[in-house]
Amino acid sequence: MLVNGKHFDALQLATRTLWEVKTDNFDTYSPDLREIVVDSQVEKLRIERGLALACGFHFRVGVRSLAHKAALELADPDLRGLIEVMDWC
Repeated sequence: MLVNGKHFDALQLATRTLWEVKTDNFDTYSPDLREIVVDSQVEKLRIERGLALACGFHFRVGVRSLAHKAALELADPDLRGLIEVMDWC
């Protein structure tokens, strides 16, 4: 779904929610790589959330593991409540 120049991974039409899904194998990464990935993703997620909200959409994030979710929420508390673990993807 292209919104405001950004291709989001999914649109949940009934709730006007745009999704970004991160399929990283986060749990297998070294501590240094985890930090790099989280820093990069948080920066992008802040921008993507702003684009979604500016266009009247809700914003959610899917990740593959609880550890990935926890790391993102620790790095940016504003992401709390927006991240779902999708261990099936």
